[in-house]
Amino acid sequence: MTAPSTFGLSTEARNLHWLLSNLVEEVPGVHSVTVVSSDGLMLLSSDPGHLNAPLADRRTGPRGSSADLATIVSGIGSLTAGAAKLMDGGGVKQTMVAMDEGSVFVMSISDGSLLGVHATPDCDMSVVAYHMALFVGRAGHVLTPELRSELRKSMESAQ
Repeated sequence: MTAPSTFGLSTEARNLHWLLSNLVEEVPGVHSVTVVSSDGLMLLSSDPGHLNAPLADRRTGPRGSSADLATIVSGIGSLTAGAAKLMDGGGVKQTMVAMDEGSVFVMSISDGSLLGVHATPDCDMSVVAYHMALFVGRAGHVLTPELRSELRKSMESAQ
């Protein structure tokens, strides 16, 4: 994982980067992780240095790009929220897509933001979901509009 620069960031932003790094490093089978705002913009990524890398140089993942994972997470979040509304199902807490060559997990964060994880097909899904829930529990209450703005600016400067 390419460690994002946290120089000049607030304590809350640095803590979120640390939580994200731990999720990737501590959970077996996790390729990449992203946090997307309710309006679809990437706020945090496990590999921001790979945003503009040539395809051949990118890590394993959805086309290897954290920006691609953020797009997928945003789309899945929107689709499932619409489906839940049509079915009077209430809010969507978590979505999991199992594929032949991988899995994608999407979990809601309290402010409408989404946590997305791309993992190997043989990952322990319950362990991934558990660690995602820990991240959401720790991050949800600090993800204020001010912090989201700070994170957006730091992602833009990483590009």
